[in-house]
Amino acid sequence: MNDVLKVARRDAKLALAHIYIAFIALALGGLAGLLQTLVRSGKFNLPANISYYTILTTHGVLLGLVLTTFFIIGFQFAAVSRTTGAFSDRNRFWGWIGFWLMTIGTAVTAFFILIGEASVLYTFYAPLQAHPGFYLGLTLVVVGSWISGFVLFAQYARWKKANPGQVGPLLSFMAVVNMVLWLICSLGVAATVLIQLLPWSLGLVDQINVLVSRTLFWYFGHPLVYFWLLPAYMVWYAIIPKVIGGKMFSDSLARLSFILFLLFSIPVGFHHQLMEPGIDPFWKYVQVVLTFMVVIPSLMTAFAMFATFEMYGRSKGAAGLFGWLRKLPWGDARFFAPFVGMLFFIPAGAGGLVNASHQLDQVVHNTIWVTGHFHLTLATTVVLTFFGAAYWLIPHLSGRIMTRAMNRLAIIQTIVWVVGMSFMSGAMHFAGLLGAPRRSAFSTYANSPQALEWIPYQIAQAVGGTILFIGIILVLVIVTNLAFFAPKGETEFPVAEVAEQAERTPLVFENWKLWIGIAIILILIAYTIPFIDMIQNAPPGSKGYKLW
Repeated sequence: MNDVLKVARRDAKLALAHIYIAFIALALGGLAGLLQTLVRSGKFNLPANISYYTILTTHGVLLGLVLTTFFIIGFQFAAVSRTTGAFSDRNRFWGWIGFWLMTIGTAVTAFFILIGEASVLYTFYAPLQAHPGFYLGLTLVVVGSWISGFVLFAQYARWKKANPGQVGPLLSFMAVVNMVLWLICSLGVAATVLIQLLPWSLGLVDQINVLVSRTLFWYFGHPLVYFWLLPAYMVWYAIIPKVIGGKMFSDSLARLSFILFLLFSIPVGFHHQLMEPGIDPFWKYVQVVLTFMVVIPSLMTAFAMFATFEMYGRSKGAAGLFGWLRKLPWGDARFFAPFVGMLFFIPAGAGGLVNASHQLDQVVHNTIWVTGHFHLTLATTVVLTFFGAAYWLIPHLSGRIMTRAMNRLAIIQTIVWVVGMSFMSGAMHFAGLLGAPRRSAFSTYANSPQALEWIPYQIAQAVGGTILFIGIILVLVIVTNLAFFAPKGETEFPVAEVAEQAERTPLVFENWKLWIGIAIILILIAYTIPFIDMIQNAPPGSKGYKLW
């Protein structure tokens, strides 16, 4: 696994291009997020007739789709190049094609949002109707990402052909699983955009089946969360052990957890639609059961990570039940930021179980509780892990080193992020329990006593959002330094070795026909009959609405 020590220079340029776009999206989307929290506090009005829903859509699309997709693909290009060798010229060429399609698509999508023609929010639910250019831009982003996925598959196949009978490098295996997950789930959003939303917005058809479009979105929308999360798991499993100076607990367990995510993260979209009429309760129950299956690989990951930390601490002479905690490198931002992300995944996962439970979901559905949960999973667990990865990945790719001053600033940035998110997400959870809606600008609802209860929490959200924006400024300073101004030098791309006592990895994990076949069977079981029912017993279709 460690025979290739450096990402090839031309591959590094491709990876860096993706990462730069990701951090530009963080800057713009973060500004939109700050403005949202200020507006929701009731103490601030947007200038120049800018709509709250325009910045809400900007924030969701740039951070939920653009930041994540670009960073993940850039990271995976680097990881595959590091562990399987330099890309072929042909594969690299197609990698750039994918990048430019995604970039052009992002620019087109952002343009139509910012001119006020696509204030349809991050989920772009019908019957809200956007300009056709919005849907076209999203299509280009998805198609570009598919091309990038096939580039990774081709590179992995090239390594397997050169190394017959061997288990593929772990990081590359994980990248392939994640892109298989992405390709299967994004077929849903591609179907609703190309077959339903684009013809409808162009006026080629008058009406749209709203239930089908939402179901196709959530067929994509929930596994999207795992598309974000699995690269964080890549860092946790395969990189953090090397960063702390230890070894990976188990290669087999890491691969098994990724396979389980592939199987159980896609046929679960109905748990976002538990309050949706038109879906038989039995099929909601089936998908809730499959949702709870996803808890298993998450608990496996928690076990493996803390086993790795304890093994390392004991090897350094730690005694007592928790003595190993003192041996961890708390002053290293490459470890500290992802570790904090891991800790936040505990309350984030608990909130996910609430959302997926039918009775509990009735209390919090469509309240700002859901937004608070979303910000713990994506905006804390995933994003802090991405920041931690950037602190070694960017200098490795740019041929620079992270100075002690930048490391110290990165530690401060992580603490700032934790404080800001605790204020903002905590206030969202509490306000949600009191019934405060999501997707809405500030309103006292004619001074309703219930609505007036929410205002202190909305002010706390604004305080947290402001602190988080300071955190964004800090991370942008660090990333700019690491990319362009830090001293030249060699930074390691850390890839952990497996502990000596770990079991040998079985080749069955490489049986792609088996695992993809099981995933497709589970999807067909979960969706076939409900889809037939939705189409056969469809209510009248809806015309498009533009409420801005």
